[in-house]
Amino acid sequence: MLKWILTFLVVALIAGGLGFSGIAGAAVGIARVLFFIFLVLFVGMLLLALLGLT
Repeated sequence: MLKWILTFLVVALIAGGLGFSGIAGAAVGIARVLFFIFLVLFVGMLLLALLGLT
């Protein structure tokens, strides 16, 4: 999942640098959503591990 976040972030940076603001905005939006999904899954798994449920 982190690979996808980084991929969309790089696409957004390149598109933003070249002036494609629509594509850059979409790529940043996708990267942001994937980041928050990853963050929620990470915190959930961390809590499960700390509680000894895994």
